Amino acid sequence: MTNRPEVIALATDPVSDALSGLIRDLGEGARLPPERELAEQLGVSRTALRDRLRLLEGFGVLNRRQGSGTYVQRLAPQGLEFALDLALSASHLSIESLHSVRVALERQAAREAARKGDPIAIAHVGKALADMEAAATAEDIDDADFAFHQALLHATGNAALTFFADAMTGVLFRAVRQRRDRLKTHPKDKELSVAAHRPLYEALLAGDEDAAGKASDDHFQIWHDLFTQPRMERP
Repeated sequence: MTNRPEVIALATDPVSDALSGLIRDLGEGARLPPERELAEQLGVSRTALRDRLRLLEGFGVLNRRQGSGTYVQRLAPQGLEFALDLALSASHLSIESLHSVRVALERQAAREAARKGDPIAIAHVGKALADMEAAATAEDIDDADFAFHQALLHATGNAALTFFADAMTGVLFRAVRQRRDRLKTHPKDKELSVAAHRPLYEALLAGDEDAAGKASDDHFQIWHDLFTQPRMERP
């Protein structure tokens, strides 16, 4: 009879939970105890421990150095991005299924960015909007749209929002591409893109967090209304 590999649910697995606590206590750059010692400390077999260590290493939380040991490292957003992409694919979830998450995330980002009012960060948002206005091709509009939203999330100065912004890079860019595929037959695609983003930029300049939050929601509503109408063909 073939032995099936153990399926580990990290959120409910007591060994993984104990490892997570140890990692938090040790902090970035610290070395984990030797495998035998750590297995005894956690009261598990070395095989079970290795399974968890490999998972955490795969997520980018641990770094195994040959001949030196296993070290705690800062989780790079790319690790979470990979896990998110994999989860979407494996679960057969669409980009649209994350829409409400993105709407809420960007609404909060817009409010925080307006409240913080960092002129340099907001200038990056404005630069993306200017690039959108000057775009000569559909690809240029895509790039500017993507840069606008990334700049918005980074303008919050909130490390958690910035982390998730970077982690959602792939998802965000695919959402932009999907929207472009649906917009490419619209006669005023660039004008619509600029009009959808400008009020949010202006709210950031004014430091009005309520207006910024509303502008973010309105931006998403514009696309929703457009895509629920019959398609417009280029003349």
